[in-house]
Amino acid sequence: MGKSEIDNEVKKRALILARDAIISKSKKVTLTKDEIDALPPILKENRGGFVSLHIDRKLRGCIGYILPMYPLYQVIIENAYNAAYLDYRFNELTKDEIKKIDIEISVLTIPEEVDYSDYNDLLNKIRPNIDGVIIKEGAKSSTFLPQVWEQLPDKEDFFNNLCLKANLPIDEWKSGNIRVETYQALVFGET
Repeated sequence: MGKSEIDNEVKKRALILARDAIISKSKKVTLTKDEIDALPPILKENRGGFVSLHIDRKLRGCIGYILPMYPLYQVIIENAYNAAYLDYRFNELTKDEIKKIDIEISVLTIPEEVDYSDYNDLLNKIRPNIDGVIIKEGAKSSTFLPQVWEQLPDKEDFFNNLCLKANLPIDEWKSGNIRVETYQALVFGET
């Protein structure tokens, strides 16, 4: 995914779609066929993406789709709504909070499996501040976007927290039983 695909006009349009979904309290913001046709091509491509909301630089909601199953404009609209009103970690956004949020959008590459022999090999193959990471074991999984490295810069701490998020034992990532995938993200926001 080249940065040229997502220029400032595309970013501006994407952020407007996200804010409109939050303000209207609807994940089904209706765009006419003409409005969809007028969108930049990248917003009509199937892409994985997340919408993160922050107030005073603190997370206030974050939900998305890892796999490219829907057009990016739809991913942005639905997940702006989901992050604002359906993230189980937070109460619904209030009208007052809507005025304070900063919206951040992450457009993802397709995840690729990491082939590793043991946990040291795994740590060597992961690139902090570049790779988003998905761990999977059975029906349990979790992911951290690449920007989470800012809060968890230590690789072991990063994986421990991924395990906790997946409701796995904290050091399960050292067992060799988990599947690991990485992806990258082009991230942009209102601030």
